[in-house]
Amino acid sequence: MREAIRLSLAKMRRGAGGPFGAVLVRDGQILARGWNRVTSTHDPTAHAEVVAIRAAGRRLRRFHLEDCELYTSCEPCPMCLAAIYWARVRRVFYANTRHDAARIGFDDDWIHREVARPLRRRALPMEQVLRDEALAALQEWERKADKVPY
Repeated sequence: MREAIRLSLAKMRRGAGGPFGAVLVRDGQILARGWNRVTSTHDPTAHAEVVAIRAAGRRLRRFHLEDCELYTSCEPCPMCLAAIYWARVRRVFYANTRHDAARIGFDDDWIHREVARPLRRRALPMEQVLRDEALAALQEWERKADKVPY
């Protein structure tokens, strides 16, 4: 956890992004590091946890991290939490809470509330179009003999 906190401070001070750091640990050793790079890369998905997950996947040459633990300087936002679930990370440790982050302007609580609403009641309009055409890709994937399931 201290390495995640160290990264959050060092990279923020260098102007890489917000005050967030994360490390993925496997067998007691740091496998990958990540820090917030949103402003330095102009990538809204470059949160510390996502950056660390991407680095770990590249290093291990696999996309499931079920034998890893994540240490993050702040409670993960909904996007990061979804990425953590997709990566199958075994356990998460965090330092600051989302409420601590909200007090300084990083308020993702509205996203937590928004995704729990039915589609028709969300602030972001969503409309289904061309489903029949798009089903072709799903059907082909279903039949694909050499697919890599995830």
